[in-house]
Amino acid sequence: MIPFPNIDPDLIQIGPLRIRWYGLMYVLGFLASYFLIQKQKRSRELGLTGQTAQDLIFYLAVGLIVGARLGYIAFYQYTDYMMYLKNPLEIFATWHGGMSFHGGLLGAVAAGYIFSRRRKIPFWPAADSVIVTAPIGLGLGRIGNFINGELWGRTTDVPWAMIFPGAGPLPRHPSQLYQALGEGFLLFLVLWFLRKRGYRDGTMVVLFLCLYGAIRFFLEFFREPDAHLGFFLGYFTMGQLLCVAMILSGAVIAFCLRKNQSPGHP
Repeated sequence: MIPFPNIDPDLIQIGPLRIRWYGLMYVLGFLASYFLIQKQKRSRELGLTGQTAQDLIFYLAVGLIVGARLGYIAFYQYTDYMMYLKNPLEIFATWHGGMSFHGGLLGAVAAGYIFSRRRKIPFWPAADSVIVTAPIGLGLGRIGNFINGELWGRTTDVPWAMIFPGAGPLPRHPSQLYQALGEGFLLFLVLWFLRKRGYRDGTMVVLFLCLYGAIRFFLEFFREPDAHLGFFLGYFTMGQLLCVAMILSGAVIAFCLRKNQSPGHP
């Protein structure tokens, strides 16, 4: 068993001002996307550089945060909807925790679509340029979850198991680190390598949806399900159900794009 490092979730605290590791991970993820988007030839052809790239990142950041919060409420807190009806300001209380990746993805897609329409930039090639950078932020976010000691894994006796504060006395999988490696590092390497090959516009989006969905579906077997939701059908978590929806969405998008597009360029 490996001791949990117990890193202070607050990176800096000066009086009431606190900068948390988790928030810093969001900032670093968006910065990485900003620079990596501009390194791609296709992005430069679309004009996704300089101020335009900055504006795009702003749109995506707003869409992701709003979508992540609303997605958490819709997907993971639907049993407490009366509480939000009585206290609607709680919807905006992100500091109380509760963000959903799947909701954030929907919010970012909506924001990216609005941006592309306003700037008259083709949506699918722009989305391809953005989505290959997304795993960096995902991996950093999981590291933030680990530092916070949240979203821990299921109990286990593997040699690298840890006892997480607030998770009881039993050792558990450090599933946040599994996800950081799988959904972050590994997925980024695959998408970054494939981006240079010839493909139809939207293919990188499809690959992201399917590969992320498959990777997370597998890794969810090591993660403790949400206590108030438990398992669906006796085996599956809410995250896995949402990942199945992602994979199916990717398949539908691929079918539609194949009918309407000819092969593009790397």
